[in-house]
Amino acid sequence: MKEKNNNPLLCDPEKGICEMPVNDKTKNGTHSFEHNKPVKIIYFTDPICSSCWGIEPQLRKLKLEYGNNIDIEYRMGGLLPDWSYNSGGISKPSDVAQHWDEVSRYYDMPIDGDVWIEDPLSSSYPPSIAFKAAQMQDESKAVSFLRRIREMVFIEKKNIDKWEYLALAASKTGLDVTKLKTDYDTKAKMLFEEDLALAKKLGVRGFPTLFFIDSLNNEQTVYGFKPYQTFEDAVLTAFPKAEKNKFDTSWTGLFHKYSSLTVKEFSELSGLSRKESEILLQKLTDEAKLHKTTTKNGSIWSVKNTKF
Repeated sequence: MKEKNNNPLLCDPEKGICEMPVNDKTKNGTHSFEHNKPVKIIYFTDPICSSCWGIEPQLRKLKLEYGNNIDIEYRMGGLLPDWSYNSGGISKPSDVAQHWDEVSRYYDMPIDGDVWIEDPLSSSYPPSIAFKAAQMQDESKAVSFLRRIREMVFIEKKNIDKWEYLALAASKTGLDVTKLKTDYDTKAKMLFEEDLALAKKLGVRGFPTLFFIDSLNNEQTVYGFKPYQTFEDAVLTAFPKAEKNKFDTSWTGLFHKYSSLTVKEFSELSGLSRKESEILLQKLTDEAKLHKTTTKNGSIWSVKNTKF
């Protein structure tokens, strides 16, 4: 795990980074971004970035506490174009399986690396382009779509570079699947290329990378997996007047907001300890109020079709 590599799929859990092997680390000029809220966050990510999956609890909490003051713009970074350029300790997809199992334990987020043995992805570009197509329809649904395909690949061992799974995720999150396919085959590819170009201009060298930009276009960068306090501090530095929103931390309130939660996420959002969270989630499962999906490296809970 500590051996140096330049393969983006071998994310460094101690740094919390899925780092690209080649990129210009020097920014090219200055950039201005349109602001709808006091703090603009440009988030460069990838559907199969395990470190990005690792910060889901922090980002979900940030949205709940500071959603009135922040606007998160999701951009795709292109983690795995194909297998031709890879090096740094792996030569084939199955080499990633053990690594994903290791980072799952480090981030305390369920990841089953066996997808790289059972049905490996050839590239992260197809799901990235599908996300750009989803954004063309609805930004909120696109974020839900991204979450869904992440659950598919990390937990359900689904190869999300296949259209059949992208279509299922689109249908599940309320997108127009026919329109998504049309946009996926046409304009979404250009939008994805624009994201890659912007990443290069901004000097993005790995994922997750988040730029926190204030109303004067002053910028801070949060790079890699970090505790919640780091993200909160970045918001408050960009907009010192930001006030925390109070949100419902009960299990019903949290599952109304997010239809699926891991124990790490539930703990982060509810304020309960990890042990307390796991006990409560299991109790709700036993009472048939929640559905539990278990992997070899952890579980995720979702709402059953029942009224609270």
